[in-house]
Amino acid sequence: MGKIILTGDRPTGKLHLGHYVGSLRRRVELQNAGKFDKMFVFMADVQALTDNAENPEKIRQNIIEVALDYLSAGLDPTKCTLFIQSQIPEISELTTFFMNLISVSRVQRNPTVKTEIQMRNFESNIPMGFFSYPVSQAADIATFKATTVPAGEDQEPMLEVAREIVRRFNQVYAPVLVEPTIMLPKKRMARRLPGTDGKEKMSKSLGNCIYLSDDADTVWKKVKGMYTDPKHLNVSDPGCVKGNAVFTYLDAFSTDDDFADFWPEFKTLNELKTAYRRGGIGDMKCKKLLNDVLNKMLDPIRKRRQEFEQDIPEIYNILKKGSEAARETAAQTLSEVKTAMQINYFDDFKYICNQAERFKQKAEK
Repeated sequence: MGKIILTGDRPTGKLHLGHYVGSLRRRVELQNAGKFDKMFVFMADVQALTDNAENPEKIRQNIIEVALDYLSAGLDPTKCTLFIQSQIPEISELTTFFMNLISVSRVQRNPTVKTEIQMRNFESNIPMGFFSYPVSQAADIATFKATTVPAGEDQEPMLEVAREIVRRFNQVYAPVLVEPTIMLPKKRMARRLPGTDGKEKMSKSLGNCIYLSDDADTVWKKVKGMYTDPKHLNVSDPGCVKGNAVFTYLDAFSTDDDFADFWPEFKTLNELKTAYRRGGIGDMKCKKLLNDVLNKMLDPIRKRRQEFEQDIPEIYNILKKGSEAARETAAQTLSEVKTAMQINYFDDFKYICNQAERFKQKAEK
């Protein structure tokens, strides 16, 4: 069995730094490392429609935005397969089969589902498609027999559901599917990047994001307004690093080289933290450092995006080819699944012959 990566995003808007630090940056590293046999990266438009069913144009428009973000961040279609979820009907078919292997109460206990329902104010009026998207996500993974899923720690409960369903399928039918493992970001502080407002999670719906495609002026405007330490009123006051979004972002993105370039008074982030806690360091200076760090990282991404934007038809061609390749893999998995479930009626010639013989013997009696 080969080592296979599967990962993706809901195309509900442009990708932001939370996506980048949570999985996108790692995807590019893994793609270039060559340690995996296959890598699938997809746009989960079917899942995006579970809470955007009345606004399909939003999803349609953002397919190209996410594709541009993927390519500009460094994903290479010659090294990984980029595809669109809705173009692989086998995923939906496997989702249907998986729904028989998990209970409603188990899905309800999923903390990620609970959080997402609360964020969207669904309360008791939850769309069935949205409620069951952990099952759909399990099908995404199992369809491509992914061994590894790079994701933020908020997705760990979803991966556990996927493992349970795959394990159940293999026990009931036959061991044809693979239990996936999660690959968390290397930096613990980057596993759940907060929003610029200091809230627990960066989210498009909360409007607290810095996007990969934001220009330098927009990044600075957002960084200037970031949440820091509300008790740090004067420069001379001791500051608190914990819960301070600026320092969380510096933990996620800064390097020692950045300090040499932008604030040589300090050699490392730990030195800056110590000085900030002691007092005498203003929040604005820290924000200027973060702004420099972020724009240094984003500049090459923005430049590549501008280049890709010059040939949009080719981007769609890349996605079409990737979807065709992904569907070949999906079809093979579904063939194995149906064989295991004994619903491959027209492919099992031996069974057809046995049935014919049975009815022939019956007629002779």
